[in-house]
Amino acid sequence: MARRKKHGEPEHENTERWLVSYADFITLLFAFFVVMYSISAVNEGKYRVLSSALGVAFGESLPVSVLQQNIKYPEAGTAVKPTPAVAHHDQEAASMQKMAQDLSKTLDPLVQQGMVRVSQSSKGVDIEINASLLFASGDAALSDDSRRALLAIANVLKDTQYDLEVDGFTDDQPIKSKLFPSNWDLSAVRASSVARELGSDGISDDRMKVVGYGSNKPLAPNDNTEDRARNRRVEIMVLAPQYEAAREITYKTGKDAAH
Repeated sequence: MARRKKHGEPEHENTERWLVSYADFITLLFAFFVVMYSISAVNEGKYRVLSSALGVAFGESLPVSVLQQNIKYPEAGTAVKPTPAVAHHDQEAASMQKMAQDLSKTLDPLVQQGMVRVSQSSKGVDIEINASLLFASGDAALSDDSRRALLAIANVLKDTQYDLEVDGFTDDQPIKSKLFPSNWDLSAVRASSVARELGSDGISDDRMKVVGYGSNKPLAPNDNTEDRARNRRVEIMVLAPQYEAAREITYKTGKDAAH
């Protein structure tokens, strides 16, 4: 027969209740590491199944396509062939790298003089041309030397499919003339002059766009003559396909969100 507690006897406090919360925490932590381990080896099929399963766990319906697909995982030691998308991306990256090398080789004399810089980033291949090679001070008419340099650039780029962005930049010294009321105008017209020259050298106009930044985005502080000279430039950016695709998706998302 169970013993009854005497009236007024203090109830025994369970000091081990924290073990329940602790056990729950350990279980969740273990589940977290299992999930992280499962996606550490990038496999599109595994990732989609895991993503869908998590969606179901949080109240979202599982797509029928995921339920129906028959995913076969490679055995240990089997070489995994890249997917067509990955192989295409690698091919594009190699193409962009070769283009940067060809441009550097073609423009090497100007690169050695510090008048041109060729660099590569996730955005694409950037050809930075010092304004002193292209224009007289305060002017936007191309010099003869600049036309030869732009022709060499066009010969490398005209047979490719990549889009171009031509950006104009100035230093922070104010300009006010009948032709150019501000640095905005000067930078935009200079970029436009370069784009028109590239167009006449064989690059389709629908591949190019022109942007004038004025004195914004300087490469160096505008506190001495040498740095201001470097900030006066035109950049021809050969845009990587994945960068263009990302911008298109962002634009469409924003447009869809507006509706």
